[in-house]
Amino acid sequence: MSSDPAVSLDLLATPVAWADAEGRLLGGNPAFASWLGISPRRLPGLPLVALEVEGESLARLLGGDPDRDFARLRRLPLAFPGSETPRFADVSLTRRDGGWLMEAHPVEEFPGEDPALALPSALSAALRGLAHELRNPLAGLKGAAQLLARRAGDDDARELTGLIGSEVDRLAALLDRLLSPAPPRPFEPLNIHAVLERVLRLAENDAGWAVRLVRDYDPSLPEFRGDADRLTQAVWNLVRNAIEAGAANVSLRTRAEHALRIGDDLHPLVLRLEIADDGRGVPEELSERVFLPLVSGRAEGSGLGLALAQQVAREHRGSLAYRSRPGHTVFTLLVPMDVVEESAS
Repeated sequence: MSSDPAVSLDLLATPVAWADAEGRLLGGNPAFASWLGISPRRLPGLPLVALEVEGESLARLLGGDPDRDFARLRRLPLAFPGSETPRFADVSLTRRDGGWLMEAHPVEEFPGEDPALALPSALSAALRGLAHELRNPLAGLKGAAQLLARRAGDDDARELTGLIGSEVDRLAALLDRLLSPAPPRPFEPLNIHAVLERVLRLAENDAGWAVRLVRDYDPSLPEFRGDADRLTQAVWNLVRNAIEAGAANVSLRTRAEHALRIGDDLHPLVLRLEIADDGRGVPEELSERVFLPLVSGRAEGSGLGLALAQQVAREHRGSLAYRSRPGHTVFTLLVPMDVVEESAS
């Protein structure tokens, strides 16, 4: 390769790295290092194939046809070894001066708009009828919870009756939306970990000791504006799906992402919430349709949980998608964080 390719590549906004004939990195431009979230000094000597998170596409290419001078790999998951968050890119590899030049063109982790459509009018009418019929039993549940709360003799019992009451209120609000669709209510400051704790409390009551629930929170995340009830609904749908898929372990992981693009918009700060489980995974035959209404991998499933969760993500200008194989499924919710400014003292 040329003596110092960085001279001409440092100013490029496109992430670029260069390697010797054996595929061992010699360096990368600042855009490449920044995209991986590391210092450029950590690149030299690293095997190029070590950047690929899953699969052996790079290894097959580098060990393949010696006369092949150019190749393009679509949506390759890349990360510096030890990093937990892969970056996705369309990668171009070109032979150059006896080595390799790699360009990484970042793409959305989960591309494109899903084909999920609005529910047909007949189904909407049926749901409104169901909502109307559910009002009375919900009112009865709320009254019973209030009565139990007055008789509760310890803090745990009072907490559980309070949880019943708050969930009844959330369901009643959902029914109101079905009966009388209205513009979304204004977003308010929320703590995402308070939302997750509420979901985990529901999961503990639902699954008991059958499922191990793991918290992996970033405590530095700030409050941001959103709809806590809607996010609770979305995350609970995802956690419940994991439980019903036979998971023994479910983890909730929060991290902050900086300068992340969702769709056409670049956001300075984004919440990455990952719900991971070791259940059966998404059936392969449903992989392209899993977010469509009425599509379910279980005979008793309604097929509405994921469609509603994706709708909540879109309400927050975010995205919801997944990667899955048997024993390892991760749903990733990305939500722009409109940080709540602290008032001056």
